[in-house]
Order: sequence, then C-alpha cells, then structure tokens
Amino acid sequence: MGVYLVSVGAEDWCEGCGDEEEVEDGWAHVASALNEELGRRRLPPYDSVPEEEAEFVRGSGRRFEEKLIPSMDGFVALCEAHLSAEEVAVLCGWSVLVPFSLDEPILLPVGSGHTDETLVAGAPQMLALAERLAEAVDLPAETPAMCDNLDLTMWFMDGSASELAASRPGPWSQDLDAAFYVALYLRAAQHSLRRGCPIVYS
Repeated sequence: MGVYLVSVGAEDWCEGCGDEEEVEDGWAHVASALNEELGRRRLPPYDSVPEEEAEFVRGSGRRFEEKLIPSMDGFVALCEAHLSAEEVAVLCGWSVLVPFSLDEPILLPVGSGHTDETLVAGAPQMLALAERLAEAVDLPAETPAMCDNLDLTMWFMDGSASELAASRPGPWSQDLDAAFYVALYLRAAQHSLRRGCPIVYS
C-alpha cells in the first residue's frame, strides 16, 4: 500500500481510447481527455506511448517505480526557497507527466490516482525545475539513475545515502527527505523523456 510514482505503458494508457464503455479502464479516460484538449489547442495527439517490457530487468531503465515514503515538508520548503510560487504549485501539484513540452500545465476535468482532477505537466519543464533544485542541493552523482524497482527509494531508506552523507556531507545531506524528492522528480522527468512515456501517481 501507499503512493507510488510509476511509468505507464501503451496498454494501460491507451486501451479503450475512444470507446465510451471502456474509457474508465486504466488511464484511457485521461488519455482521451488529454488528446481532446490537445486538439483544441491545435497540438498533435499523444498516441506514441511505448509498450512496457514483458520482463523486468533490474537496472535496464525501462520502467519507473518509486514509493513516496518520506515527509515532503522539507522539499516544499526547498522549492519555496528556489522557485516561484507558480513553479512550486506545478512541481508539487501535477498528476501526470508527459514527455513533451507544454507552455502551461493542462488541467483536465477527470479524476486520476488520488485526485478528482488531473493536472498534466510537460517533462521538459519539470526537468528544468528539478535540475535547478538538484544544483541548489548539490545532489551527488551516486544518486541512482535507473529507478525501475524502488532503487531510489531503497538508496535513501536503507542507509546508503546516510553513509555517503556522513563521509561526504553537503547541502543535500542536510535534509535527506528533501533530497529524496529532488532526486525523485529529477529521475521521473528524465525517464519520461528517455522512454517517451507518461509518469503517474498510483
């Protein structure tokens, strides 16, 4: 149980798109609503989501799955210190991350995950914000990059991050919970762009 940040493959994202009887299955209702709004903005539909890998291979970087365990209080404070109020609202409030640029987030009147509405943000914009935070805390290079089986969550939770913080302290080590979320959003945006897939809360 709990809240996870995960990648979504074509089957879960698009299955039933355009079919009113199946549109509530998986993420198809979000995909349909997003494509409808993109059409209104004269933008191309998002219909090139890759399939999920049939077999999980640790370290392959083909899937994204991390669990949101720590408190976000320190991360929110960090965001407020380095980002504008509008940027904080988007970075901390999006529901779905898509691998293409959006001039502004799209609010869809459909529920998803743990929200009654769905705020869709572009991964390029989120990556830029996360990179600013990563630079601000000097996130270490040892931070896991392929987050396909709670690798990032475990690195921060199992003591590895604490050990590195003890031997090589820095701004990032002053609040490991905040550093976790910096790394989480950084890696999520990178994965979305690398794989061309959505990232969602589940």
